[in-house]
Amino acid sequence: MNYKIPLRDIRFVTQELLDSPTHYSKFTKGQAADPDTVEAIFQEAAKFCENELAPLNQSGDEEGCHFEDGVVTTPKGFKEKYDDFVANGWPSLCGPTEFGGQGMPESIGLIMMEMMISTNHSWSMYPGLSSGAIKTIYTHANDNIKGRFMPPMVEGKWTGTMCLTEPHCGSDLGLLKTYAEVDASSEEDGAYVLSGSKIFISSGEHDLADNIVHIVLARLPDAPEGIRGISLFVVPKFEVNQDGSLGERNGVSCGSIEEKMGIHGNSTCVINFDSAKGYLISQPHKGMRAMFTFINESRLGVAMHGQAHTSVSFQKALAYAKDREQFQAAKRVNPDRPADPIIHHADVRRMLLTQKAFAEGGRMLNMFCGQQVDIEQSPDFSAEEHAQAEALLAILTPIAKGFLSETSMEATNYGIQILGGHGFIKEWGMEQEVRDARISQLYEGTTGIQGLDLLGRKILKTKGAAIAPLMEMFDDFIGENRWNKNARRFKKYFKKWKSLTRSTGFKVMRGGMDELNAAAVEYLMVGGYVTLGYFWSRAAIVAEEAIESGKGDAEFYQAKIEMANFYYERIMPRVESMIESIGNGSESLMSMDVERFVFLDD
Repeated sequence: MNYKIPLRDIRFVTQELLDSPTHYSKFTKGQAADPDTVEAIFQEAAKFCENELAPLNQSGDEEGCHFEDGVVTTPKGFKEKYDDFVANGWPSLCGPTEFGGQGMPESIGLIMMEMMISTNHSWSMYPGLSSGAIKTIYTHANDNIKGRFMPPMVEGKWTGTMCLTEPHCGSDLGLLKTYAEVDASSEEDGAYVLSGSKIFISSGEHDLADNIVHIVLARLPDAPEGIRGISLFVVPKFEVNQDGSLGERNGVSCGSIEEKMGIHGNSTCVINFDSAKGYLISQPHKGMRAMFTFINESRLGVAMHGQAHTSVSFQKALAYAKDREQFQAAKRVNPDRPADPIIHHADVRRMLLTQKAFAEGGRMLNMFCGQQVDIEQSPDFSAEEHAQAEALLAILTPIAKGFLSETSMEATNYGIQILGGHGFIKEWGMEQEVRDARISQLYEGTTGIQGLDLLGRKILKTKGAAIAPLMEMFDDFIGENRWNKNARRFKKYFKKWKSLTRSTGFKVMRGGMDELNAAAVEYLMVGGYVTLGYFWSRAAIVAEEAIESGKGDAEFYQAKIEMANFYYERIMPRVESMIESIGNGSESLMSMDVERFVFLDD
């Protein structure tokens, strides 16, 4: 079963729901994204992903990466397709024009990223991480470093990574030990030597590019303890001369690659820095603030991971359910045959429609976030518009990352369930979707960390000010559509989320960190369900208007209306149980003594 990029739905979301032509007309960078150009990009990107990347997905999973004496070789065909990717100019699509990029809006790049992830997640990570490294250097490095590193990275000749985690600290980066000292042998300002080890470094070593540029967190000698003592450096695999040419091999090596549950075609490396030459690109001890340029980019990318796997699993499960005949449906479809296609059984439809709700709803959320990134990064918008986009992204990024990675596990497991025993067998490809999607719940901070960021650091720390712009956007939508059924249904659950925010805030004030930790994930999930409800309500209203105006494609629009009905009747009631669970507090979680967790025979 071959995956087809859902271009019709992508057009609906971008053009009709989010009105991308008007959006792009408002800023200089967007004006190059006229409808014909955007359509051509989507068409060619879909061809590349379907015809070039998808055929390597299963073979890459089966072969995996090879490691020998510090050298990593990617699966057969990966390098050739990467060379084609570079030759056709795809890496430079959204790159800054002053360094050889095409300067397209970031939202275009996010749509391209969904296509790549959905057809070959492992392969997509090599250029995907490079995008975050490029933005980090562009935002924080000095002109000398930009001039030396940016052009080949934008072209795709060099790739990038993010190096955060160490063996003794996962997400608790305040504990990291990698250190940096001034390079006494160098006359360059900002030149340092770094020593230490990083683990779980995706794309940390491979054979696709001429150089690999690592974005590394490390401590300076006079650094204060904890997260406030971290600085940010750029450290290349091969040293880079002042003219941008490659020099000697740097003190950077791959100690091993991990044997993982999924994404086998991507190299997950232990990277050792042994007096490796690097350059400070943040203010001393302000590295985490700078690193969030990369982290926030990656969190939106991980939201794409979850949504993309959901979309693939749904499409493949749908094709199977239409063909597979088992049992007789309540309303017979094939009365002359012993059985009907399983899509006519209510339980199979429950699973398929849940997949569809998260796949298409997640696409709306991700692409809306992409537009906010456009606004945030463009100088053509007002200070007020910048602040609005920044505020929306602050809340929606942890929701998109956390919610869509969680729902992707439900959805991809349904893909296996619909295929039954065939879903459990490798040749059908459904179990790979589960394995590859699973990492999204861990990448860039677990769901628990996303919940703590959303509820604790963003909402409660600001006494609700951080979430106010999103709440205002929702209130405006309700007010503008007060007579519409879909807006009224959304209003019901939105009021519950607002009430939950207040009550949880009071509970945390009284009970402290245990209450915050106990509520965080379920609070995030409530926010995710309500936010997707907002987009499904908007989609249904757009579809109703299209049908009333006789726009055509009535079946497509009717499906959006029916999906909104399904979402509110079968998915949104989950919010009720989560609100009750949060209200019950942390006592049942924390009262049991650790020694009573399990009793084993002596």
